[in-house]
Amino acid sequence: MSNVQAYAYVGRNASGKVVKGKLDAPSEAAVATRLHGMGLSPVSITEAAEGSGLQREISIPGFTKGVKLKDLAVMSRQMATMIGSGLSLLRTLHILADQTESKPLAKVLSAVRNDVESGTSISDAFAKHPDVMPPLMINMVRAGETGGFLDGALDSIADNFEKEVKLRSTIKSAMTYPVIVLIMSLVSVVAMLVFIVPVFQSMFATLGGTLPLPTMMLVYLSQSMVYVVPILAVLGIAFAIWWPRNKNTERVRKFLDPLKLKLPVFGPLLTKIAVARFARNFSNMIAAGVPILRSLNIVGETSGNWVIENALKQVAESVRQGRSIAAPLAEQPAFPAMVTQMIAVGEDAGSLEVMLSKIGDFYDQEVESMTEQLTAMIEPLMVAFLGVVVGGMIVALYLPIFNISTLIK
Repeated sequence: MSNVQAYAYVGRNASGKVVKGKLDAPSEAAVATRLHGMGLSPVSITEAAEGSGLQREISIPGFTKGVKLKDLAVMSRQMATMIGSGLSLLRTLHILADQTESKPLAKVLSAVRNDVESGTSISDAFAKHPDVMPPLMINMVRAGETGGFLDGALDSIADNFEKEVKLRSTIKSAMTYPVIVLIMSLVSVVAMLVFIVPVFQSMFATLGGTLPLPTMMLVYLSQSMVYVVPILAVLGIAFAIWWPRNKNTERVRKFLDPLKLKLPVFGPLLTKIAVARFARNFSNMIAAGVPILRSLNIVGETSGNWVIENALKQVAESVRQGRSIAAPLAEQPAFPAMVTQMIAVGEDAGSLEVMLSKIGDFYDQEVESMTEQLTAMIEPLMVAFLGVVVGGMIVALYLPIFNISTLIK
């Protein structure tokens, strides 16, 4: 994208009307060619100046919105529909770049259109933007482009992304309530320790006597908030800066991902999510004609867990040596026995793609059912947790008041 410039143009259409606008292109000659293709006669073409003042587009590191998976799903579906309807690839890319609501995606599509216009295949043009276009999409588009079924490949990509968006939405909606209750409880505790406990502490000091142990602990926590709150604030800011830069590194994933799968309640859920992604992505790639070894490496990267990714690397190495897929997969403890047995049946029957699709659908339903059960279980637990924490603090504050008559005497 570095050689693509924004050009402002003035042209006339067939009726003589002046038309103004902007185009992204590698050169003025490319702009002129595209204007002729749009039915315009160029009057002037100049390099567009960047916006200034309030019109300048700014981006703050860490706050710039990227391309969402939902945007890619909509783009893939629209692209498949337009290509299937007979529109040329260039015309399709031009329409998509103009109508997409995501500005980062619009920039990428403009660059892809320019590359395709200069003779690059669309898969190679997509591959120039790995931060936006997932490997799954690039390889399926390449397979569809080679096999002459690009619209079908894009439809499969859209189906895949839409299911992934639905899966993420289900998990987020299930976690919203517990997270809100947890944040409320933490805010309530900190507010009581900072503002309410000191008031009671001064009152207790005037009464004299010995405070009960729970009250003493609460007073100590309140006094330590002067040091704890700033430290936690600094650590929180430092973690917010460090985490986005390091969460996808090999060292962090190798340490955290195995722990995630061993969590008491959420571990089985995360395992099912990873297996659902593996089966769904693997099925789509086989259907698109992507080689099995290449597919195994890609679905490992898209599984979202280092354990699954590492296991599939070992499976790919075994397949490279001539073994079946199911046999080395059965040796990996991360994959349930049902998955390996169904894959073995699919390999023997020559219907691996269909079997993987059924596995993906089954585990999608399992994830949805499990998240509903977790939500039903977590809600009363979080309410009880909030009641115990806040209620315990209130009881600790009022314990000395029960002995106030003794202290007065």
